[in-house]
Amino acid sequence: MRRIGIVAKPNKPEAEPVLRNLITWLRDRGCEVVPDQEAATICPEAGAGLTRAEVVARSDLLVVLGGDGTILSVARLIGSREVPILGVNLGGLGFLTEITLDELFPTLEAVLRDQFAVSRRLTLSARVLRDGEVIASYEALNDAVLTKTALSRIVDLETHVNGEYVATFRADGLIVSTPTGSTAYCLSAGGPIIYPSLPALVIIPICPHTLTNRPLVVPDSAMVEILQGSAGEDVHLTVDGQVGVPLRHRDVVALQRSDRSISLIKSPKLNYFELLRTKLKWGER
Repeated sequence: MRRIGIVAKPNKPEAEPVLRNLITWLRDRGCEVVPDQEAATICPEAGAGLTRAEVVARSDLLVVLGGDGTILSVARLIGSREVPILGVNLGGLGFLTEITLDELFPTLEAVLRDQFAVSRRLTLSARVLRDGEVIASYEALNDAVLTKTALSRIVDLETHVNGEYVATFRADGLIVSTPTGSTAYCLSAGGPIIYPSLPALVIIPICPHTLTNRPLVVPDSAMVEILQGSAGEDVHLTVDGQVGVPLRHRDVVALQRSDRSISLIKSPKLNYFELLRTKLKWGER
């Protein structure tokens, strides 16, 4: 791997010394640095910045400096390319950016020697159908969320799995999460934590009107279809908390495992359970 893409979180000036050291370190080892526009703005020594899509297309490895949101935005651009992501946590919770600053250069050294392990994460394909026609499509690493926008209303979300009727959830919304997303909005809404390699999806009602509505785990081979059944209500589909589209009455959101996956370079020091204990403060008083 000799062409290294660098993606930086916007408005993160404290990343400047990290970027400067990283660029020098890579160039000293004969690597070509491919910075995005944010990295070039923070650290002009990086060179001319490219769009993130251009960085992804030109790189053999992506180093992401920031938080989980930055990785989510990059993951949507990778498509079918096999580009591993090394996520470096610059503060915050960071389940996906699990490499610490202290681990950055030892981990990169191992990567350049091709001595590293990755965690392959399934992604979710989301399509919006209106009168049988696809009007929008997205790829999600974390989740797809249908939510109301009116504060005082609940919505009816008629849900089917593999063509079989599950229920019409009357709730503030509905989350369909990957195992990666199980530690994000899914967790806040009372869903389970799913081990990242488990082939499963989770369906979680948000504040359901019927308290017996509980999170449901289904195989990752399942096709989940959700019909927006509330006329006159403002309902929105949001993917990974970053992109989305407003839904009309009788729109259908079709969700299934994508044929694409994302490769995250694993921390050399933390396994998944150590990561959970560290991030969620398990065992502390």
